Amino acid sequence: MKRSKRYSSAFARVDRLKQYLLNDGVKLLKECATATKFDETVEVTMNLGVDPRHADQIVRGTVSLPHGTGKSVRVLVLAKPDKHKEALEAGADFVGLDDMAEKIQAGWIEFDSVIATPDAMGVVGKLGRILGPRGLMPNPKVGTVTPNVGQAVREVKAGRIDFRVDRYGILHVGVGKASFEAEKLVENVEEFVRTVLKLKPSGAKGNYVKSISVSSTMGPGIKLDKAEVLDRVK
Repeated sequence: MKRSKRYSSAFARVDRLKQYLLNDGVKLLKECATATKFDETVEVTMNLGVDPRHADQIVRGTVSLPHGTGKSVRVLVLAKPDKHKEALEAGADFVGLDDMAEKIQAGWIEFDSVIATPDAMGVVGKLGRILGPRGLMPNPKVGTVTPNVGQAVREVKAGRIDFRVDRYGILHVGVGKASFEAEKLVENVEEFVRTVLKLKPSGAKGNYVKSISVSSTMGPGIKLDKAEVLDRVK
């Protein structure tokens, strides 16, 4: 595949055989994020020693990044009318239940996160085929099924993200924007890695974290010194 001159220039800056210290890796990432038309997303990739085919080895959770993601998140709250005011005051973009369910079934998916109250799950459950494959299905394990919709909305708006390991045992999570100060990106990466370590499944054996890398949307992957990163978050 032919690469652009911009990408080739960024790629040439990265030593593919080197594992960078976190501070150095983030600094290099920012130097390689040279897209001019948009603010590139910074992503962390963690290769974990788990087998997601087994239920007791699925890594799934939420993390509230100290400096947010830099992304404007559109939040939909599915709840009965008594919770609508609370959700709107907390900053929800869309609120409803049966009316919103009908729109979703008709093809409307203009939102990034869905929060539901427990008593709305009878309606929400029917949307599983649509929301599930997109990673939008509310789940009590990650705090998106809750009676405290106001608090949940504020957390999501502030930068709380949900994540789940893919079928290959890999996590890909956006932790900020290339325009963030390097120190803020470092702290976001640390908080994410710290959270993943706390979620180590009981069924995971041997080396839990195999590798950690960072990249920007249009930039090359930068391998991090795993031992150094893990030591920082202890």
